[in-house]
Amino acid sequence: MTKSRYRYLLLAALIVAALALGTASGVALDRQVLSSFVPVKAMPTDAGPQFELISEAWNTIEHNYVGKATAQPTLLGYGAISGMVDALGDTGHSRFLTPEMLRAEKEFTQGRFEGIGAEVQAKDGYVVIVAPLDGSPAMAAGVKPGDIILKVDGQDVTGLPIDQVVQRILGPAGTKVTITLMDPTNQTTRDVTIVRAQIPIQNVTWQLLPGTKIAHVRVAAFSQGVGQELRTAVAAATAQGATSLILDLRNDPGGLLDEAVSVASFFLKSGDVLQTRDANGKTKAVRVTTSGAKCDLPMVVLINNGTASAAEIVAGALQDGHRATLVGEQTFGAGTVLNEFRLSDGSAILLATEEWLTPSGREIWHKGIPPDTAVALPSGVYPLRPLEERSMSAAQLQQWNDTQLNVAMRLLGQAAP
Repeated sequence: MTKSRYRYLLLAALIVAALALGTASGVALDRQVLSSFVPVKAMPTDAGPQFELISEAWNTIEHNYVGKATAQPTLLGYGAISGMVDALGDTGHSRFLTPEMLRAEKEFTQGRFEGIGAEVQAKDGYVVIVAPLDGSPAMAAGVKPGDIILKVDGQDVTGLPIDQVVQRILGPAGTKVTITLMDPTNQTTRDVTIVRAQIPIQNVTWQLLPGTKIAHVRVAAFSQGVGQELRTAVAAATAQGATSLILDLRNDPGGLLDEAVSVASFFLKSGDVLQTRDANGKTKAVRVTTSGAKCDLPMVVLINNGTASAAEIVAGALQDGHRATLVGEQTFGAGTVLNEFRLSDGSAILLATEEWLTPSGREIWHKGIPPDTAVALPSGVYPLRPLEERSMSAAQLQQWNDTQLNVAMRLLGQAAP
């Protein structure tokens, strides 16, 4: 999977449009919020020619575009800002958010969403359904993993960037959206009309793998409260006989930095979770929280190219601390801490102001974290989730052919019969 294959949750307004959006992703990621507006200043002296060029382009469009009567100045302005941020090269992390996108990201970090409830990724020029969320409107409408999105409300979206497709699917609860889907197995198409709804998101799910005493614990995103949710899940799994743990961070686009520290601290007794390095090269260690209960179960962590940001922080900390074996694929490489700079109309620029490093000082930005044991999923196979495992037998688990999960089970010495 390439870094362009971001994953999103089609929830309220750009949900996983963090576009780490998470593989990814992703989503609102590891950011600190500067709530005061950026002061309005005169044109920077060193940017005069560039601003004049932008003005020249604006006037050219305004006076010559054949559809100028319907051109929307706000969207033109947003496009210019977005392009400027994209030109920084911090793909999938630093980004511009409209007021609606900003609202959605805040809902994401708080675990609240409105939308259709499906995880998607960009693949080979299309936006593809990875999986509908359990109990979501998308699932009820018959949306299936692998479905390719061709149109949204009759408008062709093939070839469009994933964030633009996601934005077209957005909308408040109670409203409808019609999506044209293609089944890749037989090339048939169908229209699916979905009523958007409030989506109850379970960021932490778990299941004892059939035929084993391994707890498969999936963290979907590092939203508010995930650290405590994880502790509750592991306690419940242990009470049901779990003797080892698979922490599944695949396709996790990240979230809140504090939650990453909380999760890593649950498994580490001491040391650092990460280091931060500012633009001047000054580094600062973020320490493990030593208070509270700790988990000492043998564990494996699953990662892939959709593992980003806060999820990478946790994976890197556990790897450097020799606490867990990492299985899967190289992670996304969203190794920056974002600051949120509000603009005067309620939009915002999420800008990388610090780089984070693993406790041992490894750089992750644009590089990602390598697995200890590299395992790719077979073509067409999607990561198995705990919610799907609840109705599976050991034989069905093996038939799914989640090779990464299977290797993790073998490493823990409890492969399903």
